[in-house]
Amino acid sequence: MKIHEYQAKELFRQYAVPVPDGAAAGSVEEAVAIAGRLGYPAVVKAQIHAGGRGKGGGVKLVRSENEAKGAAATILGMTLITHQTGPEGKVVRKLLVEAGQNIAEELYLSLLVDRETASIVIVACREGGMDIEEVAARSPEKIIKVRVNPLAGLQSYHLRELAFGLGLAGNAMKSLAGLVKNLYRLFVDNDCSLVEINPLILTPEEILIALDAKVDLDSNALFRHPALLAYRDLNEEDPLEVEASKFNLNYINLDGNVGNIVNGAGLAMATMDIIKQAGAQPANFMDVGGGATAEMVENGLRLILKDDKVKAVLINIFGGILRCDVFAEGVVNAAKAIGITVPIVVRMEGTNVDEGKRILTASGMNLTSAVDLRDAAAKIAAAVA
Repeated sequence: MKIHEYQAKELFRQYAVPVPDGAAAGSVEEAVAIAGRLGYPAVVKAQIHAGGRGKGGGVKLVRSENEAKGAAATILGMTLITHQTGPEGKVVRKLLVEAGQNIAEELYLSLLVDRETASIVIVACREGGMDIEEVAARSPEKIIKVRVNPLAGLQSYHLRELAFGLGLAGNAMKSLAGLVKNLYRLFVDNDCSLVEINPLILTPEEILIALDAKVDLDSNALFRHPALLAYRDLNEEDPLEVEASKFNLNYINLDGNVGNIVNGAGLAMATMDIIKQAGAQPANFMDVGGGATAEMVENGLRLILKDDKVKAVLINIFGGILRCDVFAEGVVNAAKAIGITVPIVVRMEGTNVDEGKRILTASGMNLTSAVDLRDAAAKIAAAVA
């Protein structure tokens, strides 16, 4: 789950990670009042779940009340387009107003999970304030990576390795050590998948301050953190994905025209690959789970057919816990209830598969049984050709 910058900085304050003074605003008047309280210069920042806001015109430095009012009025309500939003952009519904800072240098710092080494990796760079991918491509030797065994935890030598790699000494080194210790504790305590600060600024007094903040939380661990659920902003999520979460469906909207419903994440990934190999494009990832019920399949089908891009649907089910005949009855009932208008290809294997295919054929609806995955992919590709 992604959260906004102002929410991430609320977490930072709880863990004594230095951030600029500031507050969130939902109106122009509120933004101007906050800027007046903080004093000028101040910074007005769009709050959306995407990076590159400054390049898109979503971050403004203001030096007076009139400038603050103009910047807030321009940014609030705008459709902000960045390299991470796609061409459709995102509507700005919230602002973050912060006090201006004296910047001597901009650095980069992040913590994330490295699954290959089963570690928490701390990534740092002396060149912050820009896309870290550009720096990594241009000068990979400038990227510092320190891996921490989560069972042993953060150690002093990790902090020294970071400081030496960044070329920091004296007060700057001490500031880095305190900040990273607190940031690591925040990362572990809240089951984060990513914490990123870009830029992490160094002031003339050699104090490090998180000028930006990005936090991604592991959605599967949110049951341990009910307070963090309040940070969820449904306006920032795909409406179909929000609806899918209400039915406990694992769904991700994509750009293709073949909807697919599969029970099992690995099988779902393989199904998407086979659709592409057949010359078609998947419109979504949907895993209804190994213990899927006919009701879940109906909800999944109803959800997929709300997507105007979908021209056909491939249902790929391995009948283990859910018998194929029970599943087939569910598909037929769902098709009748929804009133399908696109071809549906069904590939089934498992318990009572022959009876399941008989039920589909006898339904008299636009439901086509496939012999195997190759046959299913060929039929679905032909349906959208």
